[in-house]
Amino acid sequence: MESAAQGAGNDCPKCRAPLPVGALECLHCGIIVEKYLEHHPREHGVPIAALASLAPPDDAADAGARAGFGPAFVGRAILLVMLAIWTTTLVGGVDANRMTSSFLHLPDLVFHEAGHVLFMPFGRFMTVLGGSLTQVLVPLVCAGAFLWQTHDRFAATVAVWWAGENLLDVAPYINDARDLRLVLLGGHTGAEVEGHDWEYLLNAMGIAHRDHAIAAVVQGLGIAVMIGALVAGTLILIRSARGSLRDPPYTGT
Repeated sequence: MESAAQGAGNDCPKCRAPLPVGALECLHCGIIVEKYLEHHPREHGVPIAALASLAPPDDAADAGARAGFGPAFVGRAILLVMLAIWTTTLVGGVDANRMTSSFLHLPDLVFHEAGHVLFMPFGRFMTVLGGSLTQVLVPLVCAGAFLWQTHDRFAATVAVWWAGENLLDVAPYINDARDLRLVLLGGHTGAEVEGHDWEYLLNAMGIAHRDHAIAAVVQGLGIAVMIGALVAGTLILIRSARGSLRDPPYTGT
């Protein structure tokens, strides 16, 4: 039977990601290896006495890592603070200028345009809707991949935050369905090119007169999703720092 120290030098006992020899923390799922094995000793065939071999000699430099304050924790904490600050610059009323000046607007636009092509086989309505739909779905697909493929819940919360940001990016587009003042990708307004996506979609559904109300709802939902993702990410970091993750071990192949 492998010792606990040998196991720590091969794969993470929870997500099976490769671990460097002597690693105290998994950079993929965020567990503290020693803490995890303390709570799942029988499931991994690790004698309680062998857990001591996972920890290096007691010194001030390693105390923080064993408490969960390793490089992964610090990096994630910094990212979380940056996202929180960024969120404060994006929330508010529906404002096209604020969203188009955002760093993420251009990447979002790439997925938006790709969505039109992706949904083309499903008719004109879905082709038009596919742009906005895809730019929201892509981050959610990423979140699902982080959860089920790498078991990285913190990364999943960042992807969910991105989905919320995309809702904020779509809201001004909806809000402009009747006004048609928004400058589009080609440099012209909707009025100059006979409408745009959401002018067509809302008119097709007979609710163009509710464009401002719908945009406000989408804006509010986006803000709620972003704030919820930040709160979830904070809780995950706190639990990681305390070494109190209690998830069942990963049993996939």
